[in-house]
Parts: sequence; C-alpha cells; structure tokens
Amino acid sequence: MSSLFLAYEDLKYLLNRGYRKKYALEFVANHYRLTKDERYLLARCVFSDEWVTEVKRKLLRPEELRGRVLGIDGFNVLITLESLLEGRAILCEDGLVRDLKYQGKYKLNERTEWLLGDLARALRGLDVEKVVFFYDSAVPRSGEVKRLTEKVLLWESVNSEVRLVKSPDFELKAFETVATADIGIISKVPHVFDLAAYVGRLAGREARVFL
Repeated sequence: MSSLFLAYEDLKYLLNRGYRKKYALEFVANHYRLTKDERYLLARCVFSDEWVTEVKRKLLRPEELRGRVLGIDGFNVLITLESLLEGRAILCEDGLVRDLKYQGKYKLNERTEWLLGDLARALRGLDVEKVVFFYDSAVPRSGEVKRLTEKVLLWESVNSEVRLVKSPDFELKAFETVATADIGIISKVPHVFDLAAYVGRLAGREARVFL
C-alpha cells in the first residue's frame, strides 16, 4: 500500500473527527514524508464525509440551470478549465474539479479568448436567465479579461454582466447559484454548478478521478 494512500486514510480519519485540515495535513504529510505534489493533491481533494455530503447536495445538473441567475467566479473557472484542458486537473471527493497548477492568479494568455468563447457557448446552451462574471480587480490585466469576456458573451447573445470587484468571494456569497470550486464560497451558498467540468466534457476532456 502506497504512502500516499496511507496518508489519505489518516487525513480522512482526522477530518471526520473535526481536526482542521491545515494542521491535520501537515502532521500526516510530515509523517509519511510526502512530496510537495502529494501534499497539494491531498489539500485540494480530501474532505470530511460531512463536507462531501453537503456539497453533493448542492451540486446542480446542467438541466437544472435553466432560468437561473448564475454568479461566476471568473478567474477560478478560467484557471480550472485551462488546467483541465492541459490534463492538470482532478475530480475531487466532493464532486468538483480543481486545478493542480499551483497557480495563484490567472495569467492572461493567447488561449484566454478561446476559453471564454467555449464558456459563452456553453452558457448559451444552458439557457440560464442571466450570468454575472466577477473578476478580482487586483489581478494584473483583469480589465482586459473583463473586456474579452464582455465581447464573447455579447457575440453569443448571453444575457450577462461582467464586474471588476475587490472581493469576488464576498459578491458571490450573495447569489443562490454559483460556478466556482472555492470552498469558502461554496459553504455559504445554496447551489453550485461545476461550469469548468461541464465545458471540459463538451470538449471531450474529463478530469482524472482522485485516488
């Protein structure tokens, strides 16, 4: 049995008994001498059974988006989708896809407009009432990403709004339905949709499953 799997079992045990993930992970990872990549994998993907049950109850299927207003964690979704298409994302225990890129802030690149086009076409097909993208104004070139997003959403005739704000997390917590993989936001809202995973599936790309 691998040290990673043993570490997973121990971490899961501690999380199910209420230990904070930061300290439980540090203890387990040090004990099994896990690599940086292994530690990051566990940090991103392992949760208590209570959390897994809660999130899976909140997750919506594509057909359940019809007629809803969807708040979108713009940079989170872009990073996740980009990672998924690069083969660097994983389906975690709570049913959400997360990136494995160690990427703090999104970096505008030559693929950004193409990714936004895929997102816009998917949103049009979901028949949502409206989408509201939120981008962190502190991220370099966020204004350019905002303008690209507005352009592709207009081109695809998606009823939408794109906002640059100081705290997307704060804004998104006021929505009933959000697209994000951020646990801080997910814990505060009634419904979640994994937009990045959905767009990835449309492109024929599935994230590998954790363990």
